[in-house]
Amino acid sequence: MNLEGVEKTMLLTIYTKAKHSQEKNHKFYDSKAIEVISKIDYDFTMAEKDKMMQMGVIGRTIVLDSMVSEYISKHPDCTIVNIASGMDTRFNRLDNGKIKWYNVDLENSAKFRLEYLPDTERVTTLAYSAMDSKWASEIEASEDMLFIIEGLTMYLTEQDNSEILRIIDDNFDSCTIFTEIMPPVSVENTKEVSVEETNSEFIWGLKSGRELTGLNRHFRWVKDVNLFDGVNVYKPIYRLFTWFPLLKKRMDYIAVLEK
Repeated sequence: MNLEGVEKTMLLTIYTKAKHSQEKNHKFYDSKAIEVISKIDYDFTMAEKDKMMQMGVIGRTIVLDSMVSEYISKHPDCTIVNIASGMDTRFNRLDNGKIKWYNVDLENSAKFRLEYLPDTERVTTLAYSAMDSKWASEIEASEDMLFIIEGLTMYLTEQDNSEILRIIDDNFDSCTIFTEIMPPVSVENTKEVSVEETNSEFIWGLKSGRELTGLNRHFRWVKDVNLFDGVNVYKPIYRLFTWFPLLKKRMDYIAVLEK
């Protein structure tokens, strides 16, 4: 496949979405993920065994699907940019027939994606690093812009994350950002077997999305949405302990920024 390191994690996420979609009580259904996984020749043994990774991906998908769906309902003609998109299939789940969607990812990942998820009239894949400002010049901006940064920030340095915000800031007058952040305590202690198998490691995180304004003061922090909100939908019984403050502080969250 020629996928290396963090690039391989995109296979874990689409596998998890396909697997969950085939469960009896699935909370979202992703027919495209099922279709793609049926065509990929890859050993998903570790992903199958990694329940922590699966819980995180499912919880995150439930939360972000809800947030993005709400944004689309308020801005039906919006443009959405999915940074480090991997094999994400959210467009297929949430498309309203009007939105424009851009997937930005490394050249190798983008090529792999296009083998299984070809572009359409309203979906465009751009082969760039998130820290390469050239991708921004290829975006046909609209009045309502949403940037999704999912499953990326924890693998980058603070300087890299700051650069992504700078690129968005320099090229778009107004926008909303949904970005997944891992708390520092989890960066240091989280062990996901299937992620480690890809030779990837978590290296950066923040206690609150409010701290992102320290990287770029042109953005306003709106709120943080804990991914346990999605886990509790997936497994309602988890509500018995996910309210516990110390545990909640260890879970990833979606920071919402506006400009």
